[in-house]
Amino acid sequence: MMEAATEQNELVVTRVIDAPREAVWKAWTEPEQVRKWWGPKGFTAPTIEGELKVGGRYLYCMRSPEGRDYWSTGTYKEIVEPERIVATDSFADEKGNPVPASYYGMPEADEMPMETTIEVSFEELEEGKTRLTIKHVGMPAGTTSDMAGQGWNESLDKLAAALAS
Repeated sequence: MMEAATEQNELVVTRVIDAPREAVWKAWTEPEQVRKWWGPKGFTAPTIEGELKVGGRYLYCMRSPEGRDYWSTGTYKEIVEPERIVATDSFADEKGNPVPASYYGMPEADEMPMETTIEVSFEELEEGKTRLTIKHVGMPAGTTSDMAGQGWNESLDKLAAALAS
């Protein structure tokens, strides 16, 4: 099951993952596991670093099949293990400095704020399944949001496959 819905400046992606909540939480929070699935189809994640605590920062890099690196950074605002994570999110350079979307030539870059918020909830379901909901707040509707929705869905396909193996 997957859904993607966009409300005003909010992208929501929901997926039921065939794995217990604790396993999904670890796959989302342990860098060596995140590297296995972060990024859309064909992308790799050469850098996944962060300090999973309120006020801690993260720096992620996803590499396109063509070898282009896309960096993101943010700060953890709320962590309720194993139920919820809220963090800011910004495009970044390789040093973790926030940059505008135009740095990466994103469409509609002028509409993309320097910082968005990502809220991830992990809901335990029966039979060892987990409902994962990603709410990307501040994401303007349009091409950028469509691309982000596709990216999240492809990443979650990879997450589900990593947890199944």
